[in-house]
Amino acid sequence: MKIIIINGPNLNLLGTREKTIYGGESFETYFEKLKEKFADITLEYYQSNVEGELINKLHEVGFSYDGIVFNGGGYTHTSVAISDAIAAINTPVAEVHISNIHAREEFRHLSLITKECAGMITGFGLRGYDMALYYLSHI
Repeated sequence: MKIIIINGPNLNLLGTREKTIYGGESFETYFEKLKEKFADITLEYYQSNVEGELINKLHEVGFSYDGIVFNGGGYTHTSVAISDAIAAINTPVAEVHISNIHAREEFRHLSLITKECAGMITGFGLRGYDMALYYLSHI
């Protein structure tokens, strides 16, 4: 089984940015823990701050991987193009948000990508990635 985690803009700064919202651990450190916990899955990680690069990666893996865990960051609330990219692929996508987007600013309450995803996990910190991986590895 092959699953990729794709993180969008500013998530490369996890561990250093807004620690009260996102915690103090880098995603790279957490990813190593995920690889140990889900040792039976081939896990990959990709991050970009560029919308087009995220779309290209979705297209690249969206017909051959078994699952995608996707955190679109700020593009979640603005990108019709990413929503269309998810709709166009066959691989199931689990949407993850570290913070509870419904408890934050009103503009963050709307996700343009949720309707194209298998489901959304929001507000459980980095553990949301565990939940998404568990789901994708059991469908």
